[in-house]
Amino acid sequence: MHILRLLVASVALASAFAAQALPIVNRYRSPRNAERPLRKQTTLIVLHTTEAPAKGSLRHLSERGECHYCVDADGTVYRIVDRRRVAYHAGTSMWDGKTEVDNFSIGIECVGYHDKAMPLAQLKSIRELVKELQKIYKIKDDHVVTHGQVAYGEPNKWQKKKHRGRKRCGMLFAMPSVRRVLDLKERAKKDPDVRAKRLVVGDTYLEKALYGKTDTMSKIYAKVKIDSTGKNAKPKPAKPSASFAIVPQTIAQLYAQGYESIGTVSKERMPYSIAGEKWNAPDTFYTIRSRVTPGNALKESRVEDGMTVWRKKKGK
Repeated sequence: MHILRLLVASVALASAFAAQALPIVNRYRSPRNAERPLRKQTTLIVLHTTEAPAKGSLRHLSERGECHYCVDADGTVYRIVDRRRVAYHAGTSMWDGKTEVDNFSIGIECVGYHDKAMPLAQLKSIRELVKELQKIYKIKDDHVVTHGQVAYGEPNKWQKKKHRGRKRCGMLFAMPSVRRVLDLKERAKKDPDVRAKRLVVGDTYLEKALYGKTDTMSKIYAKVKIDSTGKNAKPKPAKPSASFAIVPQTIAQLYAQGYESIGTVSKERMPYSIAGEKWNAPDTFYTIRSRVTPGNALKESRVEDGMTVWRKKKGK
């Protein structure tokens, strides 16, 4: 009888390992795990982009426990917070009237940027990870969303109402061509909170990208097929369009790309009064102490007196 029990246990253990096709690395497992509560429900998967290189991102995510998994550019999947526990990845957030999205979602950070293509090895790992989690929690394709779809902003100096558009994080994962590569056949058709007038649109470009026909990745991924081996080559980067040019990193690069200074931030002149509705657009830039920050990455808490505001010259 004892031998039979051991045999049954061995078979069960072997089956469990076989079922997990995607290897998970625990090198950056967060020390915050023990203090995080178990989630009572899981109805969303939220995809993020780190907007920074892997090394610093993984260290930061691990220290603060800010996601459940992080997928590196080479396809390596790191476990940060155990999937059953709460990870603080969504910040100020709302989906279909429910706030505190952390409490009912799994957050996956993906090394890369919201407006740049990712290697196929990375997309393959994201696809497999998402599929495993969908199966475990019975999550439909249209409930695999981006951070930009759940993040919202409180009323402030530039937006008088609660608004969607605080972040563009993960934006490429709403593109039809990318979702096809991820084998996600459906996406949310409308913003449920804007439709219900709980929020207003604060970023019209983001709204079009998330729910309209905008697909900045279509030329790169339109004909891509990921085989079972995942050995497809890294996609060739598309030529940058006017909206997605190489992001300037220095003042010299701003000048080289045709940007000009349009004003300086002060207590009397905040970003919105200088750049108008485009104060937080990706093609508006702020410089101070030689640091260049795009508008969509500028946090309200980081606005400083003396910041120079840059916009591209007309006709450039």
